[in-house]
Amino acid sequence: MTPSNHFPKSVLITGCSAGGLGAALALAFQKHGYIVFATARSPVKIPATLTDLPNVHALSLDVTSDESVYAAAKSVKAALRGKGLNVLFNNSGIGYSSSLLDLDLERAKQLYEVNLWGVIRTTQAFADLVIEAKGAIVNQGSISGESYEPFNSIYGSSKTALSIAGEAWRLELQPLGVRVITVQTGVVESEFFADLQGFSLPETSYYRPIEDQLRRRAEGQAGYKAMRADLYAEQVARDVASGKNGKIWRGTMATPVKYIMWWLPTWLADYLLTGLSPGLVELYNNRK
Repeated sequence: MTPSNHFPKSVLITGCSAGGLGAALALAFQKHGYIVFATARSPVKIPATLTDLPNVHALSLDVTSDESVYAAAKSVKAALRGKGLNVLFNNSGIGYSSSLLDLDLERAKQLYEVNLWGVIRTTQAFADLVIEAKGAIVNQGSISGESYEPFNSIYGSSKTALSIAGEAWRLELQPLGVRVITVQTGVVESEFFADLQGFSLPETSYYRPIEDQLRRRAEGQAGYKAMRADLYAEQVARDVASGKNGKIWRGTMATPVKYIMWWLPTWLADYLLTGLSPGLVELYNNRK
C-alpha cells in the first residue's frame, strides 16, 4: 500500500466566511473525507460549525497580500508533512454593480485585485504543493462571465478573464499532471450581496430615473430562485473528486446561460439580457 492510499486527500479553500459558498464547499469536502484548510481574511468569521469538525483547519489568508498568501502556503506545507495539496479552490470574490458612466474606478480595481490577481497570487504560492499531489486547481467562475448583463460589466469581465485564464492554465499544467477546473456558478444562496447593500447613484447620473430598479438588482432582490448552497457544494465537491476537468456548470440558470450564449443570435441575446434590467427599456422610452 502506498502512502497516498491511506493519507487523506486535502483541499484549501479561500473565502470561507460564514454564509458564503466557501463555507458550504468546505463542509462538503469534509464530508467527502478531505483534510480541509478553510481560510478567510479573518479566521474568526469562519463558522464554528465548520471549524469544530474533524480534519478542518482554519487559517488566515488575504488573497490581496503576498505576505498573507505565502505565510498560509508555508503553514499548509508544514501541516501536510511532505504530502502535496490535492485541491486548491480559489473561491474568494467580491461583486460590484455599476454603469460605465457612474463607475468608481478605484472600487473596480479592487474587485480585479481580489477576483483575478488574487487568484493568480494564491495559485502561484500553492502551485508546487498541487503539482506534488498531481492535484486540481479549481476557480470560482460565474455565469456573469459568460454573458454581458448591463450594469454588471466589471464583475462579469473579471470572471470572463478568470475563465479564459483557467482554460489556458488547464493546457499549461496538463503535462504536470494538474487539472484546472472553472466552476461557472449560477444563482446560489449565499451572503454574496451582503456587502453590496446601500446602492445609490450620483445626482448627475443619467440613470437616476431607474435607480430603484438598479438598486434591487444590485442588492440581489430581483432574479431567479437560488439553488441551496449545500446542494450546490455537494455537486461541486463530487465533480472535483470524480476527476472532472475544464468548465463545469452548477447552480440555477447555469446550464440555460451556457446554451443561450452559445447558440442564440446576438440580437436575441441582447433582447433577453436587456430584459434582466427592465429599467433600460423604461429609460429608452422616456428619452425618445
